[in-house]
Amino acid sequence: MPQGRPMQGEFYRHFKNKMYQIVGVATHSETREKLVIYQALYGNYGIYARPYDMFISEVDHEKYPEVEATYRFTYVDPSLLGNQTENTETAETVTASESGLDENLVREYPDEEVDPELKGALIQFMKFLDTDSMDEKYKILIDMRSDITDQLIDNMAASLDFVIDDGPLDKRYEELLTCVRTRQRFETNRFR
Repeated sequence: MPQGRPMQGEFYRHFKNKMYQIVGVATHSETREKLVIYQALYGNYGIYARPYDMFISEVDHEKYPEVEATYRFTYVDPSLLGNQTENTETAETVTASESGLDENLVREYPDEEVDPELKGALIQFMKFLDTDSMDEKYKILIDMRSDITDQLIDNMAASLDFVIDDGPLDKRYEELLTCVRTRQRFETNRFR
């Protein structure tokens, strides 16, 4: 895959050695500028947008003279990822089977970056992103109630093109449920 054509689902390594997955390439509704939407594969799995041209640009070697990478983000062939991801902080490799978690759903990250109690919620979040069914998304959201955080609400809402205003966590959770329920009803009635 040539540099400069990010596509949904592809993996890229930032020149600072963090891994990301492309959510999609969007067009800004007002300026028509192309944006790359991508998700961190560490920490709180934040979702970010960056102008397309900046995403595919070369590293500013005047600002970062010690960096050896050519590009700001470099494509990573998924066959090289396998069932394990190298912890770039400690150069320690952990496989999904060693963690006791479902190998098909989990990506391993340094323990200091992900609270062990949040790993289950993050797996549920990845299931939420992976399913196209609003019924399934609703069930996953109900199951996540005890583990929900403001960051998860923001990321789930963004994945559905919703915006949930700031406020108490319980209220935001209910608003997200209502949004998913509304979309769920629309999906069901659309084919009648």
